[in-house]
Amino acid sequence: MEKVIGVRFRNAGKIYFFSPGKLYIPKGKHVIVETARGVEYGYVVVGTKEVDDKKIIQPLKPVLRIATPEDDTKEAANRFKEKEAFRICQEKIKKHGLEMKLIQAEYTFDNNKVLFYFTADGRIDFRDLVKDLASVFRTRIELRQIGVRDETKMLGGIGICGRSLCCHTHLSEFVPVSIKMAKEQNLSLNPTKISGVCGRLMCCLKHEQETYEELNSHLPGVGDYVTTADGLKGEVQSVNVLRQKVKVVVTVDGDEKEIREYPVEELKFRPRKRKEKGDKGGGSVEKELKKLEALEKQERKSKLNDN
Repeated sequence: MEKVIGVRFRNAGKIYFFSPGKLYIPKGKHVIVETARGVEYGYVVVGTKEVDDKKIIQPLKPVLRIATPEDDTKEAANRFKEKEAFRICQEKIKKHGLEMKLIQAEYTFDNNKVLFYFTADGRIDFRDLVKDLASVFRTRIELRQIGVRDETKMLGGIGICGRSLCCHTHLSEFVPVSIKMAKEQNLSLNPTKISGVCGRLMCCLKHEQETYEELNSHLPGVGDYVTTADGLKGEVQSVNVLRQKVKVVVTVDGDEKEIREYPVEELKFRPRKRKEKGDKGGGSVEKELKKLEALEKQERKSKLNDN
């Protein structure tokens, strides 16, 4: 077992572990640590605790010190300088005529490097831009191309639910999201309704997926034939997943058909493979959703190439 603390460097960013040494550092403190990018100012989100050695990626770097008031002032000054760096970089991009959208400028705590995050449709030759920026800032310059999801995570915003975006507030990493989740939750397969601000499938589809899978496992599919508690047989017209109720088209009084709603526990049925809407392909909605999936795969591939 080894003592560690969990440190985050940006809002909803990934948590990194560091060794506190002989220091006791509670949650909520700011610390100065050494990272691969240089000396950084971070926020402690996991206080001092013991973790199994197997769960730690070695070598575990030590905490240099708990942040002092002078460190806090320096960090605030860096945040102010970033606004000016952002403005200058935008001017240089326009000067060089580059087709790229600047998202954020970031100083390392020790001012050893300035990072500029941007999005672009393809690869950008920014060598002249880097030289131009280096002559202005007289420090190391790094330009990093990011995807639309990372752009949204950095900038934040309000989702269709009326709340701040999950990726900007609490999701430290992006979770895999698929069209199957939207189908499982009986959502409209309309790209504009199941896509987030970034244009990709909404991350929140993952939040309730396990619950819906469990509830759906107890229900018949639309089109299945069931036998009701009152001895009638009929075809399932629709299901209410959360209420666990099923609407069945039953035949009563000879040839007269009627729609009745039953709790699932009052039905007998043999589950079969569901005929899900849109599975035949060819529909405009399916084509749009397939485009979204292709874009996601392309984004993941570009990330792997960058790493």
